[in-house]
Amino acid sequence: MAKKTSLKAAIRNRTGSGRLNQMRREGWVPSVIYGKGTENLNLKVDAKTFSDLLAHSSSENIIVNLDIEGQGTRLAFLQSIQHDPISAKVLHADFRSIDENTAITAHIPTHLNGESAGVKAGGLVEQYVHAIEITCLPNDLPETLEVDISHLQVGDSLHIGDITYPAGVKATHAADVVVAHIGKPSAAVSEEAAAAPAK
Repeated sequence: MAKKTSLKAAIRNRTGSGRLNQMRREGWVPSVIYGKGTENLNLKVDAKTFSDLLAHSSSENIIVNLDIEGQGTRLAFLQSIQHDPISAKVLHADFRSIDENTAITAHIPTHLNGESAGVKAGGLVEQYVHAIEITCLPNDLPETLEVDISHLQVGDSLHIGDITYPAGVKATHAADVVVAHIGKPSAAVSEEAAAAPAK
């Protein structure tokens, strides 16, 4: 399950692109926290601390105990991050205020494990989906989805509906969406192409 971590935040009064850019130069990430039944707050978090938090997480699906100066602590889900398209630096972070009974939606990195029978026969693994969108309660949020593909033969596909998810976790996409496929060996594909009648 995903770990909860603490992150300090402070109220920010500055708005507007010029002031927000100045805040970033001072080492802050402008952010906001919002949620049903709670007051929306404009915040700022330390840029280095936030970058370290991301670096030690397997994805950007993070649940934090957000310690807001003068406001106490709120359980929050990192809803979205805005990155600079050139430098990839974090420009802004959105936190959603939640509780233990609030369902959240997240994209979980999906790792294929095991050497499939098809690969042993010379086939190739083609992974089409690298993160699966799921919904669950905060305490059930997985860091990754580990999927065994050792049983797949050449020509077999792994669908979203074929995956066994942790307790309390449900995929949001259709069960027939293909996550991975074991393609034919390249030599076999070349032979088939050569044998095909000319059009």
